[in-house]
Amino acid sequence: MKLYTSCDLAFEIPAPTPFVLMLRPRSGMQQWITREEYRLVPSVSVFEFTDNYGNLCQRLVAPRGIFTVYTSAEVMTADHVDQARGAPFVEVQKLPDAELSYLLPSRYCESDRFGQMATEITAGQRAGYDQVAAIAAWLRANILFAPGSSNIPVSAIEVNLKQSGVCRDFAHLGIALCRSLSIPARMVVGYLYQLDPMDLHAWFEAYVGGRWYTFDATQAELKGGYVVLGYGRDAADVAVYNQFGPAVHPTTQTVCVQRLKED
Repeated sequence: MKLYTSCDLAFEIPAPTPFVLMLRPRSGMQQWITREEYRLVPSVSVFEFTDNYGNLCQRLVAPRGIFTVYTSAEVMTADHVDQARGAPFVEVQKLPDAELSYLLPSRYCESDRFGQMATEITAGQRAGYDQVAAIAAWLRANILFAPGSSNIPVSAIEVNLKQSGVCRDFAHLGIALCRSLSIPARMVVGYLYQLDPMDLHAWFEAYVGGRWYTFDATQAELKGGYVVLGYGRDAADVAVYNQFGPAVHPTTQTVCVQRLKED
């Protein structure tokens, strides 16, 4: 399917403030970027780099006053999400080097604390994809999805104690449970067509059967329409913006995802 995505952010900057943004999707296996627009008002110098996870990031210093960031893209993305019941567990010694970091505990995913819980949730499941699917099903059945309930990232332990959270929180707990079973798992941030309520979205991927697969416990069923902005170990790696200095938050944030007619 062909999608139009946009994100419009406005800040009130009290003093010149360095930012690192992650708002440009890049073409990959599941998506192809056919058109982009990136507009800053007022215009400032920008330096773009690729981070350790392959994400496109933009460095800039926002001037004092009202500062707006507008990005949009037209994206060809998959009509469906690949699923692979029975895809096998990949032994750690056979994992590609690049995936090893996704086995370790991270700031918001304390996977070393969830071994027994993950074993109980996945009891009787074939090692690999079926274990991750069981984790996603458990999250959907036991954690209350509460969009807009939190603007601050919380850890997997906190999510499990609260038994509720936003999409980012579901991803953190799912990732921690997967890693505790020696299944590489990573966080993904981006857009989802027909997300309700519409906003930027987070989900997770697990590495089984020799590739990454998408899991999203906030949705009743997996469907097409995902557009990736960034990958990382947890929310600390995939913030769509980081600012350094006086704390500032968007005064407005507008996200749009529409389906376009294909040529």
